[in-house]
Amino acid sequence: MDTIVLEVEGMSCQGCVRSVTAALTALPGVETVTVSLAEGRASVTFDPTRASSDDLRQAIAEAGFDSR
Repeated sequence: MDTIVLEVEGMSCQGCVRSVTAALTALPGVETVTVSLAEGRASVTFDPTRASSDDLRQAIAEAGFDSR
């Protein structure tokens, strides 16, 4: 398992946190997701053979947010 911390831009409430969490959790290979509104970050533990960092960023984008 790998862990990556992504900056997430555009979150303004707990609903945003839930949206990002749900989008990331739905990906195959994602084990845990912790999203911090205050820090504007998402920490994701995932299986790199089933998901890539690009997949994670794409999921965030599809939820309506920007990530780096």
